[in-house]
This record gives sequence, C-alpha cells and structure tokens, in this order.
Amino acid sequence: MEFIGRRFTGLMHAAREALARYVGTAADNLVYVPNATVALNIVARSLKLQPGDEILTTDHEYGAIERTWRFVCAQTGARLVTQSIPLPLSTPEAFGEALWAGVTPRTRVLCLSHITSPTALIFPVAAVCRRAREAGLLSVVDGAHAAGQLPLDLDSLGADVYTSNCHKWLCAPKGSAFLYARPEIQPLIEPLIVSWGYEAEAPGPSRFVDEQEYTGTRDIAAYLATPAAIEFLRANDWGRVRAECHALAVEAQQRLATLTGLAPFSGPEHFAQMVAAPLCGEGETRNVSPAQAKLAPAPLPECDVAQLKARLYDEHRIEVPVFRWQGRPVIRVSVQAYNTRADLDRLIEALTRLLPSVQK
Repeated sequence: MEFIGRRFTGLMHAAREALARYVGTAADNLVYVPNATVALNIVARSLKLQPGDEILTTDHEYGAIERTWRFVCAQTGARLVTQSIPLPLSTPEAFGEALWAGVTPRTRVLCLSHITSPTALIFPVAAVCRRAREAGLLSVVDGAHAAGQLPLDLDSLGADVYTSNCHKWLCAPKGSAFLYARPEIQPLIEPLIVSWGYEAEAPGPSRFVDEQEYTGTRDIAAYLATPAAIEFLRANDWGRVRAECHALAVEAQQRLATLTGLAPFSGPEHFAQMVAAPLCGEGETRNVSPAQAKLAPAPLPECDVAQLKARLYDEHRIEVPVFRWQGRPVIRVSVQAYNTRADLDRLIEALTRLLPSVQK
C-alpha cells in the first residue's frame, strides 16, 4: 500500500521524465503502456469516426494494428484504405507520392510505421506528418521498433500520436512501452480502461496523464526500470553500438541476396538494425546483371516457411522470423549488441542446407 498508494505518482512522474528526455518531449506528453498495440488501441477507439470516413495505411503494417483498425471500422462504418508501397524503396519523395495517392476527401487519419515490422524499412514519417498537418489529417505513427534503434525527437518529428516499445531495442523489461500525444491532441484521447484516474480527486498536470496512467492496481516495475535501461545505453555509447549493428545488418542483406539471387527490398540507408529479405519463390526479380546470371544461383522454388522456421530452431537453435508477406516468403534478421558475425555465418550455413529441402 505504501508503494502503490503513496509513491505511485512520484515514481511514475520520474520514470516519465527520464523517458521524455530520451525521446525529445515533455513528461506530460507521454504515458507508459504495456506495449504499442495497447497504445494504438487506445487511440483508434478514441476517435469519433463516422460512416464513410477513411483511415489510410500501407501494406507494410503490423498485423495486430491492421486488425485493430478493421475492428474499429466494423464498429463505426469507417473504411480502412491500404495503400501499396512499391519495392525497392527509393526516395522519401517517391514514398510520399505513393502514400498520398490513397488520400481522398474522406481521409481522416494517416497511420503508418516508423520502422515496418514485415519489411524492416524506415519510412520518412517526419515529411508525412508535416503534409498530414497541412491537410488537416491526424497522423498516427507506429514506432514499435524505433526507440533504441533510431534517435527520436518527438516534438520535432511532428506526429500527432506516436507509440514505441521500450522492451525491444531500448532493452527495458517486457511490458514497457509509451504513448505520446501532442498537447493539442490529448483531449481526443480517451481511457481504454476507466478507473480512479478518470475524474481524479487530486488532478495531476493533465487529464491525459491522469486517465491513462492510473488504470487500477498493476505491476509498474517494467516502467520504473526503463530509466535504468536508458542509462545503460548512454553509458555504453549506444550510437557506436547501433552503427556496428547496422554494418552487420548490411552484410546480412548482401549475403542473403548472394544466397538466393533475389533483389533486396531497399538500399542500406532505408534500414537500421533489422533487415528483411525475400527468400525464394518463382517470378522474383534477380539481383544480378545479365553478365552475372551464369554465376549467380537460380532463385529457389516456393518454400514452406513454417517448416523452415521450425527447422532453423529445432535443428540449428536459430530463432529468426520466417513468414509470408504479400505472398512472398521473407526472413527478417535483427542485429543487437550481443550478435556477432559468427551468428550470421551460422544462419547462412543453415539456410544453405535447409532451403533446398523445404521446397513445396
């Protein structure tokens, strides 16, 4: 009772202050939540959408968030519009034009990833948010993989709403994430769970913080530990660590392309510590010139991604996402501080052995 009843507010304020400094905003502009999916559910269910209103997103988004918007659309009569972003990813201007081709007079919300989950691409969200503000559209950014992997300055980024997990690349414990909302937008955000923070008897600095922060008795240890994770990154020169991880991710992309003979999704400037690559499948674009065609491996036939993922772990103790995106078999490699070239060697050796045996 002493911990929850007396110290909760002060402890949570200190934890929010440390996180806010790290992501470039004020402490009262963000609240802790268990994960980014919870944050985007809070936002999606708060909006007063009308029948015929449109939410514009891309075909690179996280499946749970797509499901969230479809649920809200079914409740409100709104419509989810999924705009195709062609690959390979090229310039920010080309991305903006591809996305904006889906905007109509009924568009109310733009929701897109900062770093995409299936393709690991960094989208130019600052430019999109600026254009959305000028057009009177609400910009919602799913930055689930961004905190700790990219430097963040949320006030400069310009998103109306932004969320990221701290338990991924920021190295905080599981169950720590945040929801950010610009002060002008905060009155739109309603509590997903109504508890004592609603109509608080001793109101804090903002209704947004009151309603979202205290939602009943829960374990806040992951939130309170997040400042220690931030300090760990600072003490270990994480800018250098990120650069080293990116270099290994670039090598992973090159070696996967050599193994499969398939074109990458982008150049190295469009990803950070994660890189996704097509694995196999007929009809893919070869990543070779005509002169090199005789020396490059032929693209492998269609493969069983479930079998490949299982065998990578069962036979080689390699845990790596292998899945189907837009009908294409894809592998996504993540490089964190503890990964080495030996890990990459082991992956490439395992894929070399397994890919021919998991053909459909």
